[in-house]
Amino acid sequence: METPSTPVKNRPESEAFKTSEGTLYVSKPYRPKASKKLRALITFAPRKSHFDISNESSGTNEFRGFFSLFWISIFIFTIRAYVQGIESSGRPLNLALATMFSQDAIMLAISDLVLVLSTCVCLPLAYAMKKRWIRYYWTGMIIQHVLQSSILAGAITWTFNRKWPWVQSGFLTLHSLVMIMKMHSYISVNGQLQLTGMQSDEALQVLRRATNTVGGWDQAINDAKAHRAELDAAAGQSSGSEGADSNGTPSTPDVPEGSTTSYTDAATAQALRKRLSSVSQATNGYIAVSDIRFTKSEVDKPKESVFEAHPLVDHPDERIAELAKDYCDLRSELTSTGPARVTWPDNITIKNFADYMLVPTLVYELEYPRTDRIRPIYVFEKTVATFGTFALLYTVTETFILPYTPTYDQSILRSLLDLALPFMIAYLLLFFIIFECICNGFAELSFFADRQFYEDWYGCVRS
Repeated sequence: METPSTPVKNRPESEAFKTSEGTLYVSKPYRPKASKKLRALITFAPRKSHFDISNESSGTNEFRGFFSLFWISIFIFTIRAYVQGIESSGRPLNLALATMFSQDAIMLAISDLVLVLSTCVCLPLAYAMKKRWIRYYWTGMIIQHVLQSSILAGAITWTFNRKWPWVQSGFLTLHSLVMIMKMHSYISVNGQLQLTGMQSDEALQVLRRATNTVGGWDQAINDAKAHRAELDAAAGQSSGSEGADSNGTPSTPDVPEGSTTSYTDAATAQALRKRLSSVSQATNGYIAVSDIRFTKSEVDKPKESVFEAHPLVDHPDERIAELAKDYCDLRSELTSTGPARVTWPDNITIKNFADYMLVPTLVYELEYPRTDRIRPIYVFEKTVATFGTFALLYTVTETFILPYTPTYDQSILRSLLDLALPFMIAYLLLFFIIFECICNGFAELSFFADRQFYEDWYGCVRS
């Protein structure tokens, strides 16, 4: 779902960088109350969908007239079909397709419910990996693919046994494909996190053994804290009051409503600002994800991890500090980047799995970005668009596809000429219903905010 992009208050325009998918904002360095380190706030505000009524850019699109002409043509096309139906049979449509829809509808609903509930077999498998009764590589992976194949084969076999028409058979088969893709992502992600968790445990054991050479674990932590205090004192003297407002208090930048934010250190933020500026000038304002990459010389300090760093990363012994950094890197992979900071295996719960099955995405993550409210007007807009577009799709199928179903004595060329245009229109309308109306509307109801592009460029920054 696309979220609205609004200007940032009290922020210079030079720090707003337009991209093909939204706007990036990079704040000036500031000093939070709970830390002495200078930090910067990076914000991504996604662009709106081209089909949203509130999208200002859609009104200035040079092809807007063609879009409007398409819908006007479809409207005239539909009215013409209704008039012809009334003249020939006394009613706009004969509802033959509706009869096919309603055939064995109760059994279809029960079958689909069983299909959805069958995905719950992921939970025992994930729980077994959580307790480390089995390992994902390769026992868990084999069980995973056996379950997925069984569910898909069962759904297809069931449609053949029920002798359903293509509408019911196609729906259940396609829905089963969606469900096994969700299952695959859920199990494989948790399996990879299990491997990362085991590696982090091994790294911690190596780190503990390394501290034995400097007086033990507690002594090493005390030495690291003392060294950190010396570094902070030196940094505080050099930076002075940078990052504070006129009253000497920390100033946190404002962010756009519905945006996704991330914190980074001042050096990385400065490098990102320079890169965005150079790319924007070189490409006349167009910024692509592939252009936002850094070399080692551009970023001399690693970005702060969302996972709280272990105290031993500040140990004066370089070997112990390096081992602690490796351990922190592994632990950070087990923690989400959102405000809830969900950590594996705490995510393996019925509530988390149910939430994943409800949100409109096929990729499992520890935590998803959320909107702060539901927009009733937006839900109403998508609801009306869903039913209105479905009426058009039904009319096209009923009037221009079913009557021209190929027969044995009809040539392939004639069938192609009769069905090419109606099928093309039906494909466009069906695509619009599923991915623009239903997915966006359901995402709004579930407070789901898609940030795929944010994650793409955020990965570029971290690389």
